[in-house]
Amino acid sequence: QVQLEESGGGSAQAGGSLRLSCSASGDIDTLPFMAWFRQAPGKKREGVASIYPTLGGGTYYAESVEGRFTIHPEYANGAKNTVHLQMNNLKSEDSAMYYCAAMDGYPSDPLDDHGMDYWGKGTLVIISS
Repeated sequence: QVQLEESGGGSAQAGGSLRLSCSASGDIDTLPFMAWFRQAPGKKREGVASIYPTLGGGTYYAESVEGRFTIHPEYANGAKNTVHLQMNNLKSEDSAMYYCAAMDGYPSDPLDDHGMDYWGKGTLVIISS
């Protein structure tokens, strides 16, 4: 069983920054795919960013966050299965519950939430203008 735990959510002013973290634990080797999704009240869940840690660290971003958000793995102390989402130049429309997700394999669409094997419980991000 694999558990994902998010951290780093909170409140920030528009234009500010936050960093979210997601750590996976359990009986696993290196997860081949990890991603961040978000869901704002009254809206569908959407893909934000994803990464293929075992395929050279290739990344994908939603158009709405391209250039502002960066997903990257944790390298310190030989850590694995931990990814961070650095969020800069935050906007009020970035307010949402952010979820970490992962797969044992590879998705057909790196920003589609269908097919994810594991989900975290979410961390709330609130951006005030």
